[in-house]
Amino acid sequence: MRIAPPEVLAARWVAVRGALAARQIAGLVVTSLPNIAYLTGFFASAATLVITPDALVLIGDSRYAQALQTRAECCPFIHTIELAPGTSYDQALVEVLETLKGLTIGFESNHLTVRRHHYVAAALADRAWQSPLIDTDGIVEGLRVCKDAWEVARLRDAGGRLSTVAKCILSKALAGRAESDVAAEIELQMRKAGFERPAFDTIVAAGPNAALPHGRASDREIQRGDLVVLDFGGVLDGYCTDLSRTVTAGNGGVRELQLIGQVIEAQAAAFTAVMPGGLPEAVDAAARATFERHGIAAAFTHGTGHGLGLEVHEAPRVTRARPDHSEPPLAAGMVLTLEPGVYFPGWGGVRIEDDVLVTPDGAEWLTDVPRAL
Repeated sequence: MRIAPPEVLAARWVAVRGALAARQIAGLVVTSLPNIAYLTGFFASAATLVITPDALVLIGDSRYAQALQTRAECCPFIHTIELAPGTSYDQALVEVLETLKGLTIGFESNHLTVRRHHYVAAALADRAWQSPLIDTDGIVEGLRVCKDAWEVARLRDAGGRLSTVAKCILSKALAGRAESDVAAEIELQMRKAGFERPAFDTIVAAGPNAALPHGRASDREIQRGDLVVLDFGGVLDGYCTDLSRTVTAGNGGVRELQLIGQVIEAQAAAFTAVMPGGLPEAVDAAARATFERHGIAAAFTHGTGHGLGLEVHEAPRVTRARPDHSEPPLAAGMVLTLEPGVYFPGWGGVRIEDDVLVTPDGAEWLTDVPRAL
């Protein structure tokens, strides 16, 4: 697994310090594991990070002793703490925060549980901590939304590998095979392509099951003439990819082929709308307008796409405009999916999905697989 080099991590630390300074906050308690991985290159199932004016203080347990040592050795601005036996993460966090007494410190309100917050706040109060912890939202995520050059290289590599897997597997969604059997083969091929793990539960949905946008692969056998939706993605160097294709098991009928063509048309319209400064809802509207022209808009029941990165669903959300929320304009460096689909309960459905990079001049496909199969 490749990890961002020290100079890239240092640039991210500078950027997050600037974001904190803009909010007049001196430090931040980070409990989101993807955010910790983004800032430190430390991938673990448990960790806590404290951003201070002078360092990134990374707290981990003995399972990750070697990884913590490596982080400290490669990045002088990362100070690591390995939990002593019998010491909890929150106890260690309080010890670090006590050294920052008098500074304004924030915490990630979307990620720190109420119970943990109560414990830390009470423990600090017992130590005569005067300032309250300040709840914040989306500080690190705001930096993650536009990928740096190192991340773009990872996602471009991952998109190419996933495309190779797709080209290998799509012809094998044959009549007589169980959905779960095809899903297992997809995941095997992703491992062979170098992916660390699936990015989500692989979807293989045939016939009536294809009408379920997030249907699980079942033991149902694919029948001749079925529409088969295959939706899969892998994690490479910590970064997620996501791709969907719809094929027919055997020769497709007129309705099946027509729907596939209409979904491809909708995705192409959405791609044309992707550009720096454009609004995510305009991308969604372009896909939706295509389905309206064909009289099937009611069958499009989800958004057109979502951001990709260290998480398989992250900003930006590419969906309809909402009166209570507005997504920021698209910007160069964002990576997102375009996945229009139509679903007809009891009959089937079609979804076509690819990964896209927003560039200074427009957009670039990161996945490259034939759509009309």
